[in-house]
Amino acid sequence: MTGVKVVEVAQFTFTPSAGAVLADWGAEVIKVEHAEMGDAQRGFGAGLGGVAEGRFHPIMEHPNRGKKSIGLALDRPGGRQVLLDLCQDADVFLTNFLPAARRKLGIEVDDIRAVNPQIIYVRGSAHGQQGPDAEKGGYDGSTFWCRMGSAWGVTPPDSPKVIGPPAGAYGDSMGGMTIAGGIAAALFGRERTGEPSVVDVSLMSVGAWAMGLSLSNSLLTGVEQGQPPLSAPLGNAFNPIVGNFRTSDDRWITLMMLQPGRYFADTCRHLGLDHLIDDGRFDTAQKLIANAAEAGRYVADAIAAKPFSYWMEKLQTLEGQWSAVQSPSEIVKDPQVLANGCVLPVIDADGVERHLVANPVQFDEKPPVLTRGPQFAEQTDELLRQLGLDEDQIIQLKIDGAVT
Repeated sequence: MTGVKVVEVAQFTFTPSAGAVLADWGAEVIKVEHAEMGDAQRGFGAGLGGVAEGRFHPIMEHPNRGKKSIGLALDRPGGRQVLLDLCQDADVFLTNFLPAARRKLGIEVDDIRAVNPQIIYVRGSAHGQQGPDAEKGGYDGSTFWCRMGSAWGVTPPDSPKVIGPPAGAYGDSMGGMTIAGGIAAALFGRERTGEPSVVDVSLMSVGAWAMGLSLSNSLLTGVEQGQPPLSAPLGNAFNPIVGNFRTSDDRWITLMMLQPGRYFADTCRHLGLDHLIDDGRFDTAQKLIANAAEAGRYVADAIAAKPFSYWMEKLQTLEGQWSAVQSPSEIVKDPQVLANGCVLPVIDADGVERHLVANPVQFDEKPPVLTRGPQFAEQTDELLRQLGLDEDQIIQLKIDGAVT
């Protein structure tokens, strides 16, 4: 993306995280922030995921690494003019402002294309651009997780509460990656055809895609795919080596071997169940499926007899597919995660080495080089000078409250 210029008028994580991915890929991404308060997410406290150390604030660094920040009052003529000037040679305009705000500020498609007819205009939204809820906002916890079925899918009917997302900005981060892919396709399309696109991605559409198989099955049959009650067996009813199994120290091991006939014997050897390999109840795939509940109890009891650390070592040579249920602190130390550049170093604003999760796309087997996110309005003067403004003009804009 070197040579691609993106102007971003967005806040929080959904949509800004798309800009972060583009910055990882080499684009120049200019983040336009409110002239006084900046991105609303800058003020999030610990209860909203706002953990910080020094000036390193992961909730801001994750969706804003690699960008430049300028503080503009878009409701003032001088600030809006600076925005339009920034857009004149930009390739992409990226926003998640609600329709009413876009209209009020004069940053709709026609407004931006009046100064740059070839710009790709990108909207991240909660509910899309059509329909009765198009004007309404939403977050990943409401629109992506609850409305679009993920909460339903993970909450058993007899649960005393709705199960929430497993991490902050869960749908936001997936949505940002989706937007980045849409932008890449739009840039490719413009190169091929000369026509710029308007790109739309919503939390609703990303949530539907994540639940695509269940939604498609429901469309076909009209029947819900029910969730198991909390008291149901943890293994699969038709396959004894698919399921989540508790260890003796209350950790979890997941077996995910979809071909029981192929992997059952090797699994038995690893679990100390050699006597089951030639057992007449389980010696063919058909019998395994027919007697899955009985075989699954042997598997569960064997795993329950040893601690998590034992299985982490013992199962390394298992032929079939399995994994540990890991916590965030374990994931960021996972040798496989580190070997593949999923977590990378970044130097923060104070010169201290920190680490961030990389976007999941690599080119030519090379992870991206991460640079820190900007401090609030950090590049305002730099960007104004690049637009050709002199010091007196910059000072006047600040006096007028148009820029930070």
